[in-house]
Amino acid sequence: MADTTANRLESTLGGVRLEGRPHQLSAWAIVGLRLVMGWVMLSAGWGKFTGGFSAYGYLSNVDPASPASGIFGAMAENASMMAAVDVIVPATQIMIGLALLAGLFVRLAAFGAATQMVLFYLGSWDVAGGLVNDQFVYAAVFLALGAFAAGRVLGVDRYLEEHSLVERVPTLRYLLG
Repeated sequence: MADTTANRLESTLGGVRLEGRPHQLSAWAIVGLRLVMGWVMLSAGWGKFTGGFSAYGYLSNVDPASPASGIFGAMAENASMMAAVDVIVPATQIMIGLALLAGLFVRLAAFGAATQMVLFYLGSWDVAGGLVNDQFVYAAVFLALGAFAAGRVLGVDRYLEEHSLVERVPTLRYLLG
């Protein structure tokens, strides 16, 4: 395998400096993880979209110990809110899945997915076995995909970042990657 450039990870935060040299296969692992998580979100959203999804049962049965039980219960009792949630959840999961699969607006998609996983985490509140459950892990994976700028590796974001609009509006780079 030809290694034409040295891979490096460097960061300083709060006076602590981290440095490392990831393996040259790391780029492939990032693409693979992005594709797998994109498929997870796309299939979850599509299943809800085609399967008569309603969030009512989920929101109305949140564990009372959850810090979000009050607000989730209030959402379940509001017909307008439920109508919106029943559309928003599958629609955003489909859009997030497609974005991750294409490598398009990956940071925005990863942030949206992580936010959704945190809300699901608060809703499930299954902490009997510890604070880390599958939604918590998914949230961490989505945040990592955003941090790694996974759309820049074999994704559309790599090409969008070279567009003149991004040159004129550099804050768009926070959504890409």
